[in-house]
Amino acid sequence: MNTISIDKYWAMLREQASATIDREPSLAALCNESVLERGSFAECIAYRSTRKLANHGASVEVLHATFLEAFAGEPEILRQITCDMQAVCDRDPACLDVLTPLLYFKGFQALVCYRVAHFLWRHDRRELALYLQSLVAETFAVDIHPAAKIASGILLDHATGFVAGETTVIEKNVSILHEVTLGGTGKDRGDRHPKVRSGVLLGAGAKILGNVVIGECAKVGAGSVVLKDVPPYTSVAGVPAEIIGKTSEVSPALGMCHEIEE
Repeated sequence: MNTISIDKYWAMLREQASATIDREPSLAALCNESVLERGSFAECIAYRSTRKLANHGASVEVLHATFLEAFAGEPEILRQITCDMQAVCDRDPACLDVLTPLLYFKGFQALVCYRVAHFLWRHDRRELALYLQSLVAETFAVDIHPAAKIASGILLDHATGFVAGETTVIEKNVSILHEVTLGGTGKDRGDRHPKVRSGVLLGAGAKILGNVVIGECAKVGAGSVVLKDVPPYTSVAGVPAEIIGKTSEVSPALGMCHEIEE
């Protein structure tokens, strides 16, 4: 991750924003306000994110300052955001360029906001973190607890209805479709949510419940209900989910093939 050049992504965003205005002048205000009038990548990300959330009555000035504070206090967040941006470009054929998720894709936008909420949670500003979580849920229909631990290179495709509970862990380079739930199974406290290892592909509508482990590079079929551990490089499907076979890809998350191999 240390090899990521934020300056490169900032230059790409500016170039693509200018090209968008040339093709579609009606989007000039959006591109200018979100990108071309901003002074840095951090300012651009903060501006676009907070203006989305402010539609629900939040103070845009407070949110904007909070996002910039998080980016300055922990520059790693910006590198995670660029990895997420690149993951969308690499894995989503509907993504035209790095500007597209910034302006239009709520899965990417929700992840940006989660990363700031997670920063707040870890710095004992939990009320503000929970408030930000609630704004994200209202704005994007995505509900990620700020204590959840999510690595970089995440594709949250379409995103509507995605839920991740408090003790969820998602490792790097995971692809997740809409209506996936990473939830608990009752009123137990403590470590009670799923652990998703690197390279995993979670199909649309999959429900993974309890403190279970989805092994590295496993694949969970659409609509499945997972209640027990899934071994690495394994495909599971059904209600409840059962092992169907081994995955044929090195990394299902990168390949984005939703067929379940037997």
